[in-house]
Amino acid sequence: MSSIQLKNIVKKYGDGFPAVNDVSLDIADGEFMILVGPSGCGKSTLLRMVVGLEDITSGDLEINGKRVNDLAPRDRNLAMVFQNYALYPHLTVFENIAFPLRLNKGKVSDDEIQRKVREASKMLELDEHLERKPGNLSGGQRQRVAMGRAIVRDADAFLFDEPLSNLDAKLRGQMRTEIARMQRRLGITTIYVTHDQTEAMTLGDRVAVLKKGVLQQCASPRELYEQPANLFVAGFIGSPPMNFVPARVEGTTLRLPFATVPMTEQLARDVAGKDIVIVGIRPEYIKDAEVNPVSGGATFKAVVDQTEWLGNEQYAYIPFEQDPAAKQHLDALEKDLDGEGARSQLVVNLDARSQIFEGDEVEFAFDPAHMHVFDPESGHNYTRNEEKATQIAANSEKQRKAALQRAKERDARGAISGGTDV
Repeated sequence: MSSIQLKNIVKKYGDGFPAVNDVSLDIADGEFMILVGPSGCGKSTLLRMVVGLEDITSGDLEINGKRVNDLAPRDRNLAMVFQNYALYPHLTVFENIAFPLRLNKGKVSDDEIQRKVREASKMLELDEHLERKPGNLSGGQRQRVAMGRAIVRDADAFLFDEPLSNLDAKLRGQMRTEIARMQRRLGITTIYVTHDQTEAMTLGDRVAVLKKGVLQQCASPRELYEQPANLFVAGFIGSPPMNFVPARVEGTTLRLPFATVPMTEQLARDVAGKDIVIVGIRPEYIKDAEVNPVSGGATFKAVVDQTEWLGNEQYAYIPFEQDPAAKQHLDALEKDLDGEGARSQLVVNLDARSQIFEGDEVEFAFDPAHMHVFDPESGHNYTRNEEKATQIAANSEKQRKAALQRAKERDARGAISGGTDV
């Protein structure tokens, strides 16, 4: 296991464009770190610099306190799992897993190779496939073979480059669980690149959100969701995404397209002098007032344009009138998020019991305390609560360490049980 530090890492190509721009991260021993962001944000480039497949233009990369900028990939003792698995089609599953051990000619005995491969195959439920070729395996099985090859190396860290992007949705869910379980059991430092924010939220101890090569925020999934640092992070994290609506500043109130809400004294001071801000509201915080009344909340009536019922939940889509003063900022944000332009509609996550249909006029309610308020130009989140963010970070780190300890205790019990059986 190891700790990895990235200090002011920069990657510039021939044209001088910074694909990665001044990124600093401190990845703890045994931590599961996610690099996430839209296409072209620099996350894969950053991962390739860590493993040594890309040169670092400036900055320092340290593994266990040792600067490794100039070390070749083979000398960094890192195991990488690629998007396309990089398996050898002519070799069996056993030999694919054993391949990195065979490269160390004479250093690893045949008995040791057998032991390591069998341990990895048992962990990944590949025992019955060891004599098969990769071409005869499913996508999920091939992914597990690639993971097995990484496990047997006894590397200091695992690096994953969008390993699940070639799998269907159901299999991705299963593989997420397997990767999380494996990482906890091994307790190995892991850096995982994905563009899928669901993977980021479910897998990571912490998530680093990148935009155009610049680190926007690095925090636990819960902190990113509840206390985003800026407009971009708020828009990227969450599914369905946060609703963004323009709001006119009128003294101590904000006038949204569908309601007027009071501001706290602190918020009123922060936005003083602004004509317009952008308000963010998560879909689950807007309620059908008849089914889920909100005490002391803001209410408004609106005609539902469309509904989607999914059994356990229901979504309603409500159009609103866009403010031209905010449209350019919201359009720019949507393009940064790989969208085609901002849509002037609210997405509401309703209780499945709500009997709402297209064309119905419905009374909705939300608690203004759940709103986020952003500067439309800088993206700064005026309503981020640093005290709550610090508490979330402390709780997340406590849970991470507890999970690692539980995994070690399970392994210890398993080893004792295995020894008794023999």
